[in-house]
Amino acid sequence: MIEMAKEESARRGDARVTALHLKLGPLSGVVKEALTFSFEIACQCTVLEGARLIIEEAPVAIRCPTCCEDRVTTSIQDLRCPACGDSSAEVVRGRELEVVALELEEVEEMVT
Repeated sequence: MIEMAKEESARRGDARVTALHLKLGPLSGVVKEALTFSFEIACQCTVLEGARLIIEEAPVAIRCPTCCEDRVTTSIQDLRCPACGDSSAEVVRGRELEVVALELEEVEEMVT
């Protein structure tokens, strides 16, 4: 995600990245606290230095085979439909680790 943001910054004339918006699901395999800590370190000496990391937490949802609907689960350990109680192995949301948006600040050129 850092590289993607750096590439977008370069496409826009080395604009400074002020915020990176991320969607993170509990089944993504990424620990939010570890990501927050490492983000600051990974951004040092780049156009992202000082940028805010804004994380939107995505809930886990399953496809219920009985209701034929996508349902948000009450727990990541309990993949049962909250409406009918049937179990499902089909997870449709909750694995997200995706950049949703970047906030950029254009660099002003000095005219001499």
